[in-house]
Amino acid sequence: MAPIAIADPDDPRIADYRGVRERDLVGREGRFVAEGLVVLEKLVAAGRHPLRSVLAAEHRVAAVAERLAGLAAEVPVYAASQGVMDAIVGFPIHRGVLGIGERAEPAAEALLDALPAKALVVALQGIANHDNMGGLFRNAAAFGADAVLVGADCCDPLYRKAIRVSVGAALTTPFARTESDLVELLAGRGFEVLALTPGGTERLAELTAAPRQAALFGAEGPGLPEAVLARCRTVRIPMAGGFDSLNVATTSGIVLNRLAELRGAA
Repeated sequence: MAPIAIADPDDPRIADYRGVRERDLVGREGRFVAEGLVVLEKLVAAGRHPLRSVLAAEHRVAAVAERLAGLAAEVPVYAASQGVMDAIVGFPIHRGVLGIGERAEPAAEALLDALPAKALVVALQGIANHDNMGGLFRNAAAFGADAVLVGADCCDPLYRKAIRVSVGAALTTPFARTESDLVELLAGRGFEVLALTPGGTERLAELTAAPRQAALFGAEGPGLPEAVLARCRTVRIPMAGGFDSLNVATTSGIVLNRLAELRGAA
């Protein structure tokens, strides 16, 4: 790849990278920022979302060429001094590598319909914290979930920080956002919906395998609404006396590890 030198922070060719934090808040019209070489490498390898361009500090260009060897020839790679790059994005960008991706998410129904007869889905409702969202995707990838279903009341999995915390898993794990009722969508396709809650009727250790299972996680604090819990198989993780809750990303790691074990034994 032949890098294109950028000397002016106002160069129109790198407009997508200007004021990264501010545009994190207002959106990018169907695009997103991927930060760091590891994340970009996963984005390119997975091929789930097209990569539009790369911006790298001059001292990182050689690493970009080495690690992104599969990058399509038509994708421009811009190179700037560290000072110019910092001026473009609006803060010191220590990782020195950014990419602009284009969202290409399937409809939730199409995603679920394409899954195999035996499948594990992570379903999310009311997840508003980007660190938690990233952690949930990281755990979904680590324990082999086939897809993630994201409710309309959740934050964006392709927000820059969520991608970074997920270590790129948000770019490699199939997911879809939906305004539909999650339980109805899943149950209608033969999934046993397991709702995680401190007051669950069953202990996690008591679960048995089923061909199609979906683990449903809600927001920390309020958790899942009673109306949702009433329509699911409710599951709890026993804890020491006087303590009844875990971080939702931590919870997902424990639960998905158990479900992965069950799948392996089935």
